[in-house]
Amino acid sequence: MSKKRNITRRGFIQSSSAAAAGFMIVPPNAIAGLGHKAPSDKLNIAGIGIGGMGRGNLERMSGENIVALCDVDWGVGRNNVPKVFETYPKAARFKDWRKMFDEKAKDIDAILVATSDHNHAGPSAHGITLGKHVYCQKPMTHSVYESRLLTKLAAKYKVATQMGNQGSSAEGVRLASEWIWNGEIGEVKSVEAYTNRPIWPQGLKVPTETVAVPDTLNWDLFIGPAKMRAYNPAYHPWVWRGWWDFGTGALGDMACHVMHPIFTALKLQYPTHVIGSSTPLMSDSAPNAQIVHLTYPERKRPKGVKINLPEVKVTWYDGGLKPEFPMNWPADRKQDSGVIFHGTKDTLICGEYGTDPILLSGRTPNVEKTLRRIEVSHEEDWIRACKESPENRIMSASDFSVSGPFNEMVVMGVLAVRLQSLNKVLHWDGPNMNFTNITDDDKLRISRNETTSAKDFAAELIKHTYHNGFTLPDMPV
Repeated sequence: MSKKRNITRRGFIQSSSAAAAGFMIVPPNAIAGLGHKAPSDKLNIAGIGIGGMGRGNLERMSGENIVALCDVDWGVGRNNVPKVFETYPKAARFKDWRKMFDEKAKDIDAILVATSDHNHAGPSAHGITLGKHVYCQKPMTHSVYESRLLTKLAAKYKVATQMGNQGSSAEGVRLASEWIWNGEIGEVKSVEAYTNRPIWPQGLKVPTETVAVPDTLNWDLFIGPAKMRAYNPAYHPWVWRGWWDFGTGALGDMACHVMHPIFTALKLQYPTHVIGSSTPLMSDSAPNAQIVHLTYPERKRPKGVKINLPEVKVTWYDGGLKPEFPMNWPADRKQDSGVIFHGTKDTLICGEYGTDPILLSGRTPNVEKTLRRIEVSHEEDWIRACKESPENRIMSASDFSVSGPFNEMVVMGVLAVRLQSLNKVLHWDGPNMNFTNITDDDKLRISRNETTSAKDFAAELIKHTYHNGFTLPDMPV
């Protein structure tokens, strides 16, 4: 990855509230500027969530026209949204993405969504129905249902899409995939992925003190489709990742980077079994450390893959928990974040972005390069795809057709951890998005003195109830 892409890895927040102006969906055929553009033509891009990672994404899109900017917090702080406004002085400014679509849809070709996790699906989904190309920061969505929805909407409306896991555009993921497909490490039945995150507080109790909302922040718009709660700096800015209503903890922050070569190289789709465990689990906050086991069934060997793809167990560790590292681990290789593929012939390890794959045997495979190499930034390759016609478009590295199912793998880890008190391996029906062995009689302990229906709790985690007047488009058939 280029130096330009090595920026502080944090998301920022934006959403919308029921108190704002009504959101009107405009039919795609009423919008100008859609369809094929010559490479020399510039896209009109709107940024939604423009501090933190959004600011860096916009920098790498700045060769196009930045026509609108939207964020819920116009303060300086650690995200410094006013600085972004200064950088793009001609861009229209909004706090509510719905109002932005109402007023500027005809002027927008594509959107960047870099809000808090729970606000990714809303603007992305409605943007797609308006015919807008979408670049959405990782994790792509907050729930399994939202991932499935964006995957299907993108296919229906034939827009160019990209999840913001930039390592998927780098060389490492391609090399690891080609080596595995060529049989260099043999069959893979076990993979371990790990990270030293989180680097923000987790395992927290809900704050009880009353704190005034900063003048620069529209708290209702930050809350968006989540249940309303009082403002507290424990939630915003940046630290929202550690709260279940807004983020997905270390899993959502890093698994979209770390686990991408696993999903790609092993041709995964839906897991069949999952179980999670963690340090003490709080009701509202992600735990300090987690382990998740996902089992994937045997897959049919596609053309060009020289090995069988047997059932494989994928294990995730975070918060300082780690796998048992092989005895011949290179002395100069860090052990803070990465992947270990255990093959029947050799062991392959990758860095946290899928970077710098090596075999522990010391061999360097001489394998034909069959995958497209991307010589520009993750954002620029998405821009290239936006300008191509759907019929001739070369898919970007993390197009929603790939990152949607992959993101389901990531948020499935959240489900496994939050359902751990059931004390059983959960059986997952991927096509129908439900656990088949959670019964009407199963109860889930949510506090020392309170239990609830496990079936209802799981259903809410799979498909969130949207609050405060927020909605999603219907799931395409």
